Amino acid sequence: MTGTTLDDYTDRYARRVRGMTASEIRALFAVASRPEVVSLAGGAPYIAALPLDAVGEMLGRLAAEHGTTSLQYGIGQGTLELRERICEVMALSGIDAACGASPEDVVVTVGGQQALDLVARLFLDPGDVVLAEGPTYVGALGVFQAAQAQVVHVPMDDDGLIPEALEIAIAEQARAGRRVKFLYTIPTYQNPAGVTLSEERRERVLDICERAGLLVIEDDPYGQLGFESEAPAPLRARRRDGVFYLSTFSKTFAPGLRVGWILAPHAVRDKLVIASEAQILCPSAYAQAAVSTYLSTMPWREQLKVYREVYRERRDAMLTALADLMPAGTSWTVPGGGLFVWATLPEGLDSKAMMPRAIAARVAYVPGTGFYADGTGNGHMRLNFSFPPPERIREGVRRLASVMEQDIAMRRVFGAVGAPDARRGRAGSDTPGPDLA
Repeated sequence: MTGTTLDDYTDRYARRVRGMTASEIRALFAVASRPEVVSLAGGAPYIAALPLDAVGEMLGRLAAEHGTTSLQYGIGQGTLELRERICEVMALSGIDAACGASPEDVVVTVGGQQALDLVARLFLDPGDVVLAEGPTYVGALGVFQAAQAQVVHVPMDDDGLIPEALEIAIAEQARAGRRVKFLYTIPTYQNPAGVTLSEERRERVLDICERAGLLVIEDDPYGQLGFESEAPAPLRARRRDGVFYLSTFSKTFAPGLRVGWILAPHAVRDKLVIASEAQILCPSAYAQAAVSTYLSTMPWREQLKVYREVYRERRDAMLTALADLMPAGTSWTVPGGGLFVWATLPEGLDSKAMMPRAIAARVAYVPGTGFYADGTGNGHMRLNFSFPPPERIREGVRRLASVMEQDIAMRRVFGAVGAPDARRGRAGSDTPGPDLA
């Protein structure tokens, strides 16, 4: 056939493909991975902090001594051994047998991303509404958009999701006759904002969702990576019904193994397993055995402390560099854990338009537009501190500050450049975006 676009299959795709767009983060990887570029863009954990010799020996023994099972097919729900170990991990955060956590209700997934996709497959019809923090995790936006759902953002501040704004969003959707299926939230060391939902707000958010009949999808990849103190108890530790708890070993062990999980209400467990089997047949038996063996034979609790110390040092290096080097009018969050700082640019700067100049200056970040369903957020950027060493973090911030100073100077000479609604909460709206300074 003769096509009129670069893609001759355009008229053959399913309707849901039309909403698929490339992740702004993935699009940066090819450039940001160059050695001359200081990447503050990705969210990669610092794997070199692991005892790699010991991990390598463990993996070698696993294949040599247990290859007949670890290299074979497995079951769709995941191995019982790993599900038991997962319950031990969750118990550290307060999600234990007393609040209904059981290996029977855990479903092992291919990272946290498949967990999100399974929830979307089970609950989202085209046109349904998902409420999510604004900004929110770019990978979740991709999943919800592929499910043809509409994402409505709820503002945050330094204490996380604003309960009053959540109530307003629920009421607005009800008046418009739209069906809201669930609240998607990263309450602890949020990606990308780095903020944590306060203790008092956690109960209020749960009460609001319960009254409105909304499910709560709690995504918690970073909860065990706190720097100063223990994080507030997860939402799932407070309420058993209607709360799905998603997490992963990608940030606390190794992302290359792609092992995550869902703790779901018992009635939903079987449907999750059926949906997972339709996607992948079964999660990798080898990856599951690797995680199980790591949790059973190696000092993983001590390793968590190592990660916390490494990331705290790097967070401090970033905060110091921002305070020392950023131009006036820049503000940023001060995360108590996790991997990210959310920066707000001086008035008039556009993080997406500035990106080519930053890459030319050999520094990378993620523009704020990638974390909003409607493409707003130009006045913000996400900065990662987990991967580069402290001296590279400071150099990256220095390069970034120089680019910003040049843009400010150009703006003084030539006037405002960029979209007029770049800093608003919704395109064409007078509603302000979240104040996360």
